[in-house]
Amino acid sequence: MLASTSEVYGDPLVHPQKEDYWGNVNPIGPRGVYDEAKRFAEAITMAYQRTHGVQTRIVRIFNTFGPRMRQEDGRVVPNFIAQALRGENLTVFGDGSQTRSFCYVTDLVEGILRLLRSDHPTPVNVGNPHEMTVLQFAKLIIELTGTRSGIAYKPLPVDDPKVRQPDITLARRVLGGWEPVVPVEEGLRRTIEYFRGKLA
Repeated sequence: MLASTSEVYGDPLVHPQKEDYWGNVNPIGPRGVYDEAKRFAEAITMAYQRTHGVQTRIVRIFNTFGPRMRQEDGRVVPNFIAQALRGENLTVFGDGSQTRSFCYVTDLVEGILRLLRSDHPTPVNVGNPHEMTVLQFAKLIIELTGTRSGIAYKPLPVDDPKVRQPDITLARRVLGGWEPVVPVEEGLRRTIEYFRGKLA
């Protein structure tokens, strides 16, 4: 079982992203090492499957969140929640119009387990197809935390994906009708409560 990532799609020119899309990755950009490492991992996994008959499963994980995330891991969910709970402005890169799709951790785990028990050898997107802008997400966290924080805009990093939304048609078919069941708002409430405890 290879834990891959939606980053294999890079800054996609196809939207939403399906498993047969080869991606749009800058191999020498600042994000290239991570993107290309995951792409290589998928390639070598499939090479072993084809050459040696090894049973393979490849899950392409999209943005996932939930309790027990590390507070300073640099991802948008812990960043926003920690900033909101500390009363700091939430850092939004660019104008916040770039999109992400957030999947609660229990839904991700269920998808991974179903994939592991399946006989599907090639990549499968596991994520939430509900897409929202980063700015919408920041405002939702401000609302759910009840903070007086505002928004602080910073320049968009090089090669930051403008859109990110999984097409989960294949997952629904090969994973027994799997799809996310925890609404983003409910997942965020649980995650915020965890962070409140950590920051207390």
